[in-house]
Amino acid sequence: MEKLCRFLDYAHSTYHAIDYLKKTIQNEGYTQLSEGKKWEILPGGKYFVTRGGSAIMAFRVPVGEPGGFLMSASHSDRPTFKWKENGILDGKYSRLSVERYGGMLISTWLDRPLSLAGRVLVETENGIETRLIDIDRDLLLIPNVAIHMNRSANEGYKWNPATDVLPLMGGKEAGAKLLPLLEEMAGGKILGHDLFLYVRENAKVWGLDNEYISAQAIDDLACAWGCAEGFLTAGESGSVPVLCVFDSEEVGSGSVQGAASDFLEATLSRLCGAMGWDLKAMLSSSFMVSADNGHAVHPNHPEFADPQNAPVVGGGVVLKFNAAQRYTTDGVSGALFKKVCKNADVPVQTYYNRADLPGGSTLGYISLAHVSVLSADIGLPQLAMHSAYETAGVEDAKNLVKAMAAYYGSTLSVPEDGNYQLKMES
Repeated sequence: MEKLCRFLDYAHSTYHAIDYLKKTIQNEGYTQLSEGKKWEILPGGKYFVTRGGSAIMAFRVPVGEPGGFLMSASHSDRPTFKWKENGILDGKYSRLSVERYGGMLISTWLDRPLSLAGRVLVETENGIETRLIDIDRDLLLIPNVAIHMNRSANEGYKWNPATDVLPLMGGKEAGAKLLPLLEEMAGGKILGHDLFLYVRENAKVWGLDNEYISAQAIDDLACAWGCAEGFLTAGESGSVPVLCVFDSEEVGSGSVQGAASDFLEATLSRLCGAMGWDLKAMLSSSFMVSADNGHAVHPNHPEFADPQNAPVVGGGVVLKFNAAQRYTTDGVSGALFKKVCKNADVPVQTYYNRADLPGGSTLGYISLAHVSVLSADIGLPQLAMHSAYETAGVEDAKNLVKAMAAYYGSTLSVPEDGNYQLKMES
């Protein structure tokens, strides 16, 4: 949990999350490839590629002819607020002009210390360079309106994102100081930026028996971390292990770094081209674990859960189902993932949305339009999804790592449609 907390406390933006994973993967001996250059790939090699600074893919190349690909997909972004261009509001106070990114629980962002993190584009002698920024101090706060001025606040309040959630930065002179501060930190003139708000409270393990972990962006950084840890610690596989962490899931995955882009398809195609493999044939014996957190039954509102499929925090990894295939798990993929978890001694819980409370789609549903393979949707059971500060289970996070290590150490073959053989490392 110390490793997970370090990751969560560093990853204050999608760019910082990928920077952390990139360094972790490099430290394990993986070679970085560039999408703009020819790929030189060797049997037994370990490689990774990034796109846009906010998405990453890593893979290992087996010695000998592989079966197919064993993939996982998670995402690096989280619901937050993005700072606008020309985003200083002057007056009696200095505030930032922001817009919502994703579907957050707005009220959880108020009355707590905040700051800014992300990337800036700096003018240099050689062109424009991307640099990461994290203003590591209590810089901002979105103040509530006092109950005396908003008597209906406890009776249900409709937040107006244009007026209610503008972060306070300082007095009327403070607005002129932010850009010089950023340029001093960046080491040059800033030509553009993608900067987001984050909460200043660090990740914490808590509870009578230290059974819970709370932090910002547990959805979905806990899955990104768990999949990466499993990927890096897995044993040998006769398939090709592929780790995918996309961006933009919280806003529909439609960016060039999202699951709806060609990033995965292009990466697999170039790998197959370099190795002389038949991509279509390999996809027929491939599998994707779409790893994005699920809802645990709420301790105060159990009525929102499906009575027979209500995961609890601490009860194991969640396998998610939906008849409309918004979650991609079906009988086949569910059975295969359950077998992996049984081999890893990992408990599995099932989740369905309550029939009258439809949920959204996630990475697997979107990416399968480009790379069509067997897929199961999984996640950690968590509370307060899309809050500024979320809660999950310590044992569930550990079990995710165990399950993904077993998964990546397996070999899948599909000799004919309807016949599935999963060989797992003992």
